[in-house]
Amino acid sequence: MALGSSDARSKRATNAEAIEDYAKAIYALSLDRAGAVLNGEVAERLGVTPATATSMLKRLDEMGLVEHTPYKGVVLTPAGEKVALEVIRHHRLIEAYLSEALGMPEDRVHDEAEVLEHYISEELEQLIAEKLGEPSHDPHGTPIPGPDLRPPVE
Repeated sequence: MALGSSDARSKRATNAEAIEDYAKAIYALSLDRAGAVLNGEVAERLGVTPATATSMLKRLDEMGLVEHTPYKGVVLTPAGEKVALEVIRHHRLIEAYLSEALGMPEDRVHDEAEVLEHYISEELEQLIAEKLGEPSHDPHGTPIPGPDLRPPVE
């Protein structure tokens, strides 16, 4: 049975969301070490089975976003790091906007940003950054990657 256009669009969005979530998770896990992140660590962080994580990590390798070595783990490529930093920038800018501009309590901004980070355009990202004066940190004090997508100094 063929997917309808809205079903196909939804599936593409879900795939893009998963790709971004994996890149972000690998990036976060890699901050504490030099070398590869284990598949099991990615699975645990994302709440998926190790088999599911391994399958997705193989896809990310095929896409050029990670270098996956069986039984050794994964390392983000420069392209994968860019994906991770972009979604992290979106997330932290959204948290700052929800907190500063909308007055949302800080204990709620993370969950909202987790959903919205995948769906804002580059134009909206730029407008939020400009409105907030290109903030350097989110409401939790975590550095926000700049528009150049260089890793923030933690």
